Amino acid sequence: MSNDTTLLYVDDEPLNLQLFSYNFEKKFTVKTAESGNAGLEILKNESAISVVISDMKMPGMNGIEFIKEAKRQFPDIVFFILTGYDISCEIESALKEQLILGYFRKPFNIKEIEESIQEVLGKN
Repeated sequence: MSNDTTLLYVDDEPLNLQLFSYNFEKKFTVKTAESGNAGLEILKNESAISVVISDMKMPGMNGIEFIKEAKRQFPDIVFFILTGYDISCEIESALKEQLILGYFRKPFNIKEIEESIQEVLGKN
């Protein structure tokens, strides 16, 4: 499997960013951002990003708020939420509105995330 797919992972915890990069950098090109605003900046400057995974709970702008803004500016990108909590009304609404394609639970399951990305990109 080549890492010709570029994905962006947004999380306010530096350790989570490192863990995510470490686990996925062999399969994908991984970009990371420590906030929604930083994520939006990366999206503006990196045209190759096709998948975004965002943490839900972040200071300032939560994952859904970030994705709403990002999706408005970049409608062709696929978005997922990663959460350490049970599915919330906000996440349920985002799924119904097709703002996000799915959500993952923390601690994340590498195989589940990898398979979901391959599936949406039609590479499985």
